[in-house]
Amino acid sequence: MSRHVVVRSPARLDFGGGWTDVPPFCDEEGGFVCNVAIQRYATVRVGERQTSFGGENPEHSERPEAECILLRAVARRFNAPALDIHLSSDFPLGAGLGGSSAAGVAAIAALAAWQGRVYELDQLAETSRAIETGELGIAGGRQDHYAAAYGGALALKFGTRVEVRRLRVDGATRGELARRGILIYTGQSRISGDTISAVLDAYRRADPTVVRALRRMRELAQQMPEALERGNLDWLGSLVAEQWAAQRTLHPGIATPRIDAIIDRAVRAGAVGAKALGASGGGCVLVIAMSNRVPEVREAIAPLGELLEYEVDTGGVARCG
Repeated sequence: MSRHVVVRSPARLDFGGGWTDVPPFCDEEGGFVCNVAIQRYATVRVGERQTSFGGENPEHSERPEAECILLRAVARRFNAPALDIHLSSDFPLGAGLGGSSAAGVAAIAALAAWQGRVYELDQLAETSRAIETGELGIAGGRQDHYAAAYGGALALKFGTRVEVRRLRVDGATRGELARRGILIYTGQSRISGDTISAVLDAYRRADPTVVRALRRMRELAQQMPEALERGNLDWLGSLVAEQWAAQRTLHPGIATPRIDAIIDRAVRAGAVGAKALGASGGGCVLVIAMSNRVPEVREAIAPLGELLEYEVDTGGVARCG
């Protein structure tokens, strides 16, 4: 039997501060993100090649081209073109859950393990981002890569360097978050690169609406770690609601009719806050329901998408085979 290495890395929910981890804002003013990893994983298997990479091998032939491009870029980084690298994910593609970063971190960790190399968590995160932005030209920030590497609930401060603080979130709060934090997939593709470029260009020319929104999003995110560590999900939900109000002003393409309908129904049914995840423009929406209104909120929004069950991940990237 051929030798192989299997590594998995978690997706994440971003409560607040997304966009502030993206240059040039984080470089010039400093960014802050609060997020939590979830037990929805990108899993990468590295082994001796049985057939050609990405072509005749049926494991690769049906994978989206973007995933194949990412895996090839990681293989080039490790000078490992002769290996077979297979990726599987238990979350929807383009869901705004940081899935491509989870895949990148898992692939890097798997190849490092195959070659007997040791990568620290921050090295995994930074190498994954370097491949995405430098080699593949994908615009984005750092938060997804750190969530995929570290796992758990994080407070991330971005500036000349990245400061990572693991939040002390007890088991009861993690359980309540999974119960009250309802995750729904809209079934629509995420935001386009053109919209991301438009937001960044607006910041560069000091558009007052965009600058004000980014600063407010950072301020709200800075309050979220305390809410999480206190187990106060009502407070967290209200901050999430304010975060979305600011985020949607960055660009008209960020909110969609489906997202607006989900959030409107959720609030009417008893949600304390909701926001689209990632850059938005589609993907998933996180709804935080009142403690005694979870069934009503779930029922209200269920017709508008696919409800995704999850638990909070506390381990981060891990070898599992």
